[in-house]
Amino acid sequence: MRGKVTIIGCPKLDAMDYSDKLTEIIRDHVIKSVTIARMEVPCCDGLQRAAENALRNSGKFIPWQVVTISCDGNMIE
Repeated sequence: MRGKVTIIGCPKLDAMDYSDKLTEIIRDHVIKSVTIARMEVPCCDGLQRAAENALRNSGKFIPWQVVTISCDGNMIE
C-alpha cells in the first residue's frame, strides 16, 4: 500500500454509517482515485455502499473501482 492512503472499517463491528465521514474526506482532499477493497461476505456490502454514496455526495468525479476478496484471500474477478 506504499504511496496510498488506507481507510479500514467494518460495518458489522462498527455501529456507525461511514458515508458522512467518507464524504468529508473526499470533498476536503485531493483524491485521484478510490479502490474499494471488500470481502465477499454480505456485511461488506455496507462498506461498499457507504463509499459509493460518499463519492456521489462529494460533488466530485473521481474514478473508482471495487476489488472483491474471497474468504481464502484470493481476488475474485
